[in-house]
This record gives sequence, C-alpha cells and structure tokens, in this order.
Amino acid sequence: MLIPVRGEKILRRIAQLVVGLVAFGTGIGLMLRSELGLAPWDVLHQGLARRTGLTVGTWSILVSVAVLFLWLPLRERFGLAALVNAVTVGVTIDVTAALVTPARSWGTATAMLAGGILLTGVGSGLYIGANLGSGPRDGLMTAIARRGPSLRTTRTVLEVSVLAAGWLLGGTVGVGTLAFAAL
Repeated sequence: MLIPVRGEKILRRIAQLVVGLVAFGTGIGLMLRSELGLAPWDVLHQGLARRTGLTVGTWSILVSVAVLFLWLPLRERFGLAALVNAVTVGVTIDVTAALVTPARSWGTATAMLAGGILLTGVGSGLYIGANLGSGPRDGLMTAIARRGPSLRTTRTVLEVSVLAAGWLLGGTVGVGTLAFAAL
C-alpha cells in the first residue's frame, strides 16, 4: 500500500526530503564517530554490526526494511519518505563513517556529538516537513499508538527495547545517548 504523492511543488518537497535524510544520516555518522553514545535505534544497528561484520548503515537499512514489513499487519500505508528513508539514511551513515575519522580528543568528540545531534534534529524537521510520509520507525510507532497505547508509551517501549537489545549486542550507550534523548 503506497501513499500517492500529490502537490504542485513536489520536486521541492522531494528535494527537502532527500536533504533532510542526508542531514539525518550524517548526524548519525558523526555521533557514531564521536564514540560517546548513539540514539536507541542506532545502538541496535551498531550492536548488530559488531556481531555480524556488516556496517552500521547496512543494519540501518535492513532494520528499516524489517520495520516496514511490520507495517503490513498494522495496515499502515507507505509514503515516499518511508521507502527513501530506508536506504538514504543507511547509505549516508556509512559514507560519513568512511569519511570521518573517530574522535581523538574529548573536545573533538563533544563537537562531533553536538553537531550530530543538531544535524539529526534539522534533518528530521526537513524530512517530516516535506510531508511525504513518515520514516519506518516513526510509522511503526504511530501505527501501534493508533491501536490503543499512547504515543508516549509506544515510543518509550519501542526505544527502550531497541536500546536494551543494542546494548546487549555491544552497541555504545553513553553520554551521547542521554544527550540525544534529552535534546
């Protein structure tokens, strides 16, 4: 089930979507290279990467696709953002990780973390503002919330679950994880 894309300014909206997703993925890549902790879903991706040898970006894509399959029994309709998000963010994480060396000092790590959090926030605003549908994880969250539990409860349960699983798999939980949650 694909949501049709309509509107007179569609090319601008698609460009905004892609720029937002690239900013989002770059932010995650910077947080990854800061080595100070990641957002919950990225802790899961990193934990899976450490266990399998695949990259964090590859796991971001694979998890996105798996989450999109969870939309089917929930009868959630796919928008362009869900499909583009599934690939663009993961590829951008890997490109950023390949181009940016890990932080070698606390100051550099802190700057990378702050820049990463800022970019994920700006990227989120851009891609959500393009109004072309939600990303895989947000779509799952809102689909579950429409069936009973509050959005706050649903988000908390999902994010704590993937954070715990990622941490158990060896993903990095740290000050960056707390900063991301707070900001």
